[in-house]
Amino acid sequence: MANLARNETIKARSDFLRGTLADELDVQAFGGLGEDDGQLIKFHGVYVQDDRDLRPERAKRKLDLAYMFMARLRVPGGVLTPRQYLAMDRLATERGNGTVRLTTRQTIQFHGVIKSNVREAMRAMDAALLDTIAACGDVNRNVMAASNPYLSRAHGEAVEAARQLSAHFLPRTGAWREIFIGDERVLGGEPEAEPIYGPTYLPRKFKMTVAVPPSNDVDVFAHDLSFIAIVEGETIVGYNVVAGGGMGASHGEPATYPRVGDVIGYCAAADLIPVAEAVVTVQRDYGDRTNRKHARLKYTIDTHGLEWFKREVNARLATPLAPARDFTFTGNGDALGWLTDHEGLHHLTLFIENGRIADVGERRLKSALVAINSMPDFIDRGAIIMTPNQNIIVARANDAERATIERILAEHGVVQHVSVLREGAMACVALPTCGLALAESERYLPHLITAIDALLAEHNLSDQRMTVRMTGCPNGCARPYIAEIGLVGRNPGRYNLLLGGAADGSRLNTLYRENADEAEIIAALSPLFAQFAKDRLPGEGFGDYTRRAGIV
Repeated sequence: MANLARNETIKARSDFLRGTLADELDVQAFGGLGEDDGQLIKFHGVYVQDDRDLRPERAKRKLDLAYMFMARLRVPGGVLTPRQYLAMDRLATERGNGTVRLTTRQTIQFHGVIKSNVREAMRAMDAALLDTIAACGDVNRNVMAASNPYLSRAHGEAVEAARQLSAHFLPRTGAWREIFIGDERVLGGEPEAEPIYGPTYLPRKFKMTVAVPPSNDVDVFAHDLSFIAIVEGETIVGYNVVAGGGMGASHGEPATYPRVGDVIGYCAAADLIPVAEAVVTVQRDYGDRTNRKHARLKYTIDTHGLEWFKREVNARLATPLAPARDFTFTGNGDALGWLTDHEGLHHLTLFIENGRIADVGERRLKSALVAINSMPDFIDRGAIIMTPNQNIIVARANDAERATIERILAEHGVVQHVSVLREGAMACVALPTCGLALAESERYLPHLITAIDALLAEHNLSDQRMTVRMTGCPNGCARPYIAEIGLVGRNPGRYNLLLGGAADGSRLNTLYRENADEAEIIAALSPLFAQFAKDRLPGEGFGDYTRRAGIV
């Protein structure tokens, strides 16, 4: 048998994810963690990072890296109360780098948390009834769901399904509370166990989503396991099950690749948890534990075959999957602006460029959201919902609060009108904090969008919606491989340009230009936009056009 990957040994010897983390966090002379504990802390929703902008200067001065930690909340469905949001804003100000970062998985990341602040940050989350358990690591991570549970009964059921999935697949170890909150370990009685995961958890990370058609805002085909709601009347009666999606790849390694998931069948709503457990345990038992680059569910399915996978899942179910039912997706973006529900309450989907909430110059977005969430009555009735597209929904405002929210945004310089291209753009964090980044993403994409917008205007295409996704490396956190225009960092200032994804996120795109800088990206897109403007069919998207025209 091939040797196990090193992480498998770390997990097996960790005493259910404890390792020596509690002791290492007390060592303030070193701002980071040892290698093994640096892997284990991921299971608790935390990464060890450093400020890469400072690396050259610190190396010159023979100093350690400027270590800091990233902490990621677990918020299934992305719904926070206003009080929780205010507590997280304070945490970002007092323990982080002063900004709130919305992720592409419907939650918050805190950057710039120094080692001495890690426990205090966790205790602030715990006091707000939040945590970071399993937001990273080889476990089921934050479960995404259709953005707004208040739109309909079915949307509310989808978010509740995400919460049930998250709770069912949480690690059972008490390590998080012991290490970060200070709870005492209970000794005696039954030995500690992980009834679903076992002592070595999963071979790699695992991601789930729940969608309510016609919106595919969670990008169901890009994740390990997704559930597409089948709605009759106002209720979810069951789900089509999608398995085997995943965005990660490695440059120059053709054995690694992005993959869209397959619809493998249909289950009744009551069978949601058994079906999810069957899929997760197949991956637990058959996923590759020797090569972490080949350890996601997509590779397990491709190695053994889709029909084998379906048989293995059905063998673990009391009620096997039925044939999939019909569904239609019309897009995967957010509808910005105001909506009014059946109760007469108002919901504002607010554009947050690349998910970064900060006060920058006259645009004081962070302060505006604090003021909104502090409104009397709204603080107890309202909700703040993070979307999979890095935006925020200010939910459940009454008529007077709607007017107040618009006034607050105006007073804080928060303009809600942006180009349709910018609306559909998304970026991962990348530099300076992500240790995997090969190129800029969050800091650079706004500039590139401005340049592409100018190009679209030249061809009278400014009103054409299209998805643009950028990542600083090929791991694909912003899901670039299903975008109509995907940009994947290759080297500093250079990106692979991919074209031909579907507007509803159901199809992979294709490499069009490799290792291109900005001038080459613009030069490649300009004639394609000219062609598209001249030859497109009514209602045809750019991604579909590039396929039909044989461009990719």
